[in-house]
Amino acid sequence: MATESIRLSARDWALAALRAIADGGLAAVAVEPLARTLGVTKGSFYAHYRTRDELIDAALAEWVRTHGDGGLAEFAAIADPERRLRELLTTVVESVRPLAPSVHLSLLGDRNDARVADAVREVNRARLEFLTRTYRDLGLPPDRAEQRAHIAYAAILGLLHLAQTDDESRRPATLSDEAIAVFLP
Repeated sequence: MATESIRLSARDWALAALRAIADGGLAAVAVEPLARTLGVTKGSFYAHYRTRDELIDAALAEWVRTHGDGGLAEFAAIADPERRLRELLTTVVESVRPLAPSVHLSLLGDRNDARVADAVREVNRARLEFLTRTYRDLGLPPDRAEQRAHIAYAAILGLLHLAQTDDESRRPATLSDEAIAVFLP
């Protein structure tokens, strides 16, 4: 039952939309079900957005902000490139949850939507630039750093994909250690 005492921000709605996208892509973003999930009326939505498309735009912008450059800022602040890469890989591998939906992978199903394509491109750009810069800081020449970044990023996306279809019992306990051994030159 909706209660009017709950005050949601536009960001609360955008985060709820991201959870819906993770579960079912853009088609899962619908005002009435989101309002029910959030425990509010549709009026709360209209206090922040005029249309579902505005909400999707806000959700995608939030995802880019938190998973692109902004999401990498704490790692970028680490001066030692070996420690930077080690902490990033450990965080990424340990944050991948079995059978947990992924916004990134769900968005790929909607990749023909220009807004989605732009958001995914921006997040990919930020992540690849970060990894390339880190590998260069580790002493790899520019082309090898870029190649290594692409392979490391592909492996990270592959882990996300496997986690969506695999359970915890098949995941090696030392996966983050192995990722570090493989991707740290």
